[in-house]
Amino acid sequence: MTETSSTSPIEIADTMRWLERAVIGLNLCPFAKAPHVKGQIHYVVSEAKGLEGLRDELIEQLQALAALPVEERETVLLIIPQMLRDFLEFNDFLDEADAVLQELDMEGEFQVASFHPDFQFADTEPDDITNYTNRSPYPTLHLLREESIDRAVEAFPEAEMIYETNIETMEKLGAEGWEKLDVGPH
Repeated sequence: MTETSSTSPIEIADTMRWLERAVIGLNLCPFAKAPHVKGQIHYVVSEAKGLEGLRDELIEQLQALAALPVEERETVLLIIPQMLRDFLEFNDFLDEADAVLQELDMEGEFQVASFHPDFQFADTEPDDITNYTNRSPYPTLHLLREESIDRAVEAFPEAEMIYETNIETMEKLGAEGWEKLDVGPH
């Protein structure tokens, strides 16, 4: 696995650009800016060649996240550029990610959120602009601390409104506006 360093691979640079321009820039997640500014987001590029290897990397990253204080590492973005390019296969792997949380007895402590270049919410068409709220340059697993989510929701009492606000933002932006953000892989 490749971790954030001064010689960060293109996948990390692409993911950081997406985070800065789309997630933070469009305020799709009002909770993302603080850990980004504080350097508490850990970026890891998976080098797994198979699902078992990816599962092992997920376990490793969850354990590493659990071992560090939140002030040092609040969250992890596990970027998967070589695998799970098909959204349905990626979506199937999320069941495995949930199983890992269960096996490690980390349910309620951590959760895994998902982002994908072809992300599609249920009951939407593939080109529906609202799907872009969860579209990242590469398949990505976001490892989150439940306590961080709880703190963020306390600070932002109308958290349930984020989804609706994001839909409005994306509909105003449109596909052409998204393209102009230049948040795809380079």
